[in-house]
Amino acid sequence: MPTKKLIEVALPLDVINRESAREKSIRHGHPSTLHLWWARRPLATARAVIFASLVDDPSSHPEEFSTEEAMAAERKRLFDIIEELVKWENSNDEKVLSAAKAEILKSTNGNPPALFDPFAGGGSIPLEAQRLGLKAYASDLNPVAVMINKAMIEIPPRFAGLSPVNPKSPKKLGEKGDWSGAKGLAEDVRYYGEWMKNEAFKRIGHLYPKVKVPSEQGGEAPVISWIWARTVKCPNPACGCEMPLASSFVLSKKKGKEAWIEPIINEDNIRYIVKTGQGTPPAPPKMARGAKFQCIKCKMPVTPDYIKNEALNNRMSSQMMAVVAEGQSGRIYISPDFEQVDAAKVIKPSDYPDGELAGDKRAIWCPLYGLTHFSKLFTNRQLTSLTTFSDLVQEAMQQVEKDAIAAGMPNDAKPLAEEGNGAKAYGQAVGVYLAFIVDKLADRGSSICSWDMTRDGLRNTFARQAIPMIWDYAESNPFCNSSGSFDNMLDWIVKSISNLPISNFGCVSQKDAKLGSNLQNVSISTDPPYYDNIGYADLSDFFYIWLRQSLRNVYPHEFKTMLVPKSEELVATPYRFDGNVEHARDFFEKGMLQTCQNLYTYSHENIPVTFYYAYKQSDVSSDADGNTKTASTGWETMLSAIIVSGFSITGTWPMRTELANRSVALGTNALASSIVIVCRKRPVDAPACTRRDFVNALKRELPQALEKLLQYNIAPVDLAQSAIGPGMAIFSRYSHVLEADGSDMTVRSALHCINEELDSYVGVDNLDAESRFCLDVYQQYAFNDLNFGDADQLARAKNTAVETLKQRGIVYAEKGVVHLVKRTDLPKANRELEKPILWLFMQQLTHALETGGIEACAEVIATVFTAHPERAKAIAYRLYTIADQKGWTSEAFAYNSLIVSWQDIQDRVALKKKVIKKDGSLL
Repeated sequence: MPTKKLIEVALPLDVINRESAREKSIRHGHPSTLHLWWARRPLATARAVIFASLVDDPSSHPEEFSTEEAMAAERKRLFDIIEELVKWENSNDEKVLSAAKAEILKSTNGNPPALFDPFAGGGSIPLEAQRLGLKAYASDLNPVAVMINKAMIEIPPRFAGLSPVNPKSPKKLGEKGDWSGAKGLAEDVRYYGEWMKNEAFKRIGHLYPKVKVPSEQGGEAPVISWIWARTVKCPNPACGCEMPLASSFVLSKKKGKEAWIEPIINEDNIRYIVKTGQGTPPAPPKMARGAKFQCIKCKMPVTPDYIKNEALNNRMSSQMMAVVAEGQSGRIYISPDFEQVDAAKVIKPSDYPDGELAGDKRAIWCPLYGLTHFSKLFTNRQLTSLTTFSDLVQEAMQQVEKDAIAAGMPNDAKPLAEEGNGAKAYGQAVGVYLAFIVDKLADRGSSICSWDMTRDGLRNTFARQAIPMIWDYAESNPFCNSSGSFDNMLDWIVKSISNLPISNFGCVSQKDAKLGSNLQNVSISTDPPYYDNIGYADLSDFFYIWLRQSLRNVYPHEFKTMLVPKSEELVATPYRFDGNVEHARDFFEKGMLQTCQNLYTYSHENIPVTFYYAYKQSDVSSDADGNTKTASTGWETMLSAIIVSGFSITGTWPMRTELANRSVALGTNALASSIVIVCRKRPVDAPACTRRDFVNALKRELPQALEKLLQYNIAPVDLAQSAIGPGMAIFSRYSHVLEADGSDMTVRSALHCINEELDSYVGVDNLDAESRFCLDVYQQYAFNDLNFGDADQLARAKNTAVETLKQRGIVYAEKGVVHLVKRTDLPKANRELEKPILWLFMQQLTHALETGGIEACAEVIATVFTAHPERAKAIAYRLYTIADQKGWTSEAFAYNSLIVSWQDIQDRVALKKKVIKKDGSLL
């Protein structure tokens, strides 16, 4: 029997979730700031999962822990290690890491297996494996992901402990310094990065003149950003002006620093001046979402088709509307002058990289408006700047090599890509990080960037996983000292390099996960593609063209193609199959099965495999009897691949890997949590069972598993996904589940069964009659009207009366019409002197959270409803399920927020109860 690992039994999930969510707000020194990658897993989650996958659960050692108490005490000790391990501040704490490594060595007989991640992406998993003392193998089809992983786990160990080679390094100056880890490498990146900036300024600094400002502000100031509006000619023949396609004229909303753009309409043209202080900004010409505008001169509405036609025929232009400068006490907003306008009139350079924008229209829709190639995403000045910096990367590599030889490094001509570690390879290694600066400048220096009026800063190209159409854009100045500047980008990268672990071997390769490898007996943890979610290959072309420009001579294999490989990318995107959904699904199913079969071959017999998955169930259908059935093609294909390849599921954990305030809206296929699926190789003698056996096992075991999950305060939006794990653990332990006709039960059918049991579980028991009435009305009518007769009949069936509900203020009942009262209009919460109504209490709590936050909720519980408040939480789960199935997004969000905040509310209640008098009033 394989040794059971901690991740298969128990985890301190609240601690891991808290630190994982908190980590999203950490920037300085975090590896995520090295280079942008989408949906990167938090380091805390990856670290905890790897540790718990390798460390034995105490139940595996009855000779040491013979009682439940002894096992619980040992788990508590291991939990304490995890609690310290997942804190960001302890990422490089040798004492904390040594304790974790010691446990791993003890559970692996002193010989821990290497870790392999075949979908390495942003590199969190292999990086954390390396931090925990493991050899790390990372691969990805995408060359941008490959370069990110090389920069994190392959290059730093090769040059660990080296002092910097630049002429002004402390070593050259006779000073002592701490060059442990990657600090010497980081220092050289800083030095040669500054050299690049200075050289670039000599060549193109004249393109970025300072702007004239009031004398009290110094007379002139560096520009932070130029604000532009795209324009088209008004289709009205009597007007014909160059009408701005601006979504807003507001520049700053900060109190006391308000600023906006005022259009000045002349007979033949429109110019723009900036106003500050008190006043009302003019209404923008943008009328609605998409390309719906009106001319600000003649007020004629302009259709999206007209704007598209003008853009596609190269008749869309742009006009400067404002200049943002660095003042002595903050931002200064200035009207554009001739000098600033003329400085932007730059001829397009001759050697810029390019490629056609193509891909999923959910993510890339600017080609609809003429931005068909990557070069069209940049102004001529931006292209000139980026190509200049890219050229300087190659010059810097040569300079580093010369300085390295002068500093005594071996004059070895073996390149970095061939595992060289001499002067040439070191110059190229520094060049990789300098090339990342160019990518970061591109992200902050395209015409897809916009000005954030709420925080007076630049919004980058990839504010989300898309390249959208931006109508009024912000052009940054790489030579300023604010957002979008070269100095900022360099600082992010230097701090990130300094914090990278360098203690172990890392190997990164560009490979298709569907193809074979020579790996044997490795631990495997990976975050595979999420079915038909956005293909990163399409998005990462934006960075690839600049990386290729800088590094194609360093890594000729990784940059042999003009753009990122697309056809092999394992996502079910129909546009790659001429819109054929079935062909896209077949491609994903076959590819994921082939991948999982490979992983089955590579995986260590005694180490569970872990998959991260975060795909919301979205396929709802009805059976012959009209019953709703919920499943998910994304989950079905992923789970089928895992199970058919020979794995069984032994554990699942919902890891809260996203912040609650992320920009992705509720109701999309992006969840707050990733479900970590823990798998083992299924025994060859695993038994078969019937459908009835499977359903009975679900009824017997799933409620206990769900009860355990709910103790971790699982968000309702994640509950259905979390339930899949323990349900499929039952399904996958059998070699076959046989239907009545003798055929094998499909994963989709199993998912239907699991969801039916989940629906039964979240159906709230032991409710008061009034709450049962409200739940039924809500499910059928929401807050809309029903006639009194139907309401009266339903109320009698629930053993209550409409009049009783009206008296309590829960329903409106007048003139034959009845409806539930919305929570905004419910009576204010007060101490219950009669039988409590849980529906009323739950709605009051939800409203309190919406209006007063956690403090207001805690006061309602502490002073009004002190007995068993968690029953309101159970109703909230049920209401979320109803609202989600009905597509009532705002309602679902409200109940989801209440559950997510529940632990914080309870903590606040505990504090309040310490100061409550016997009569219920607060001291």
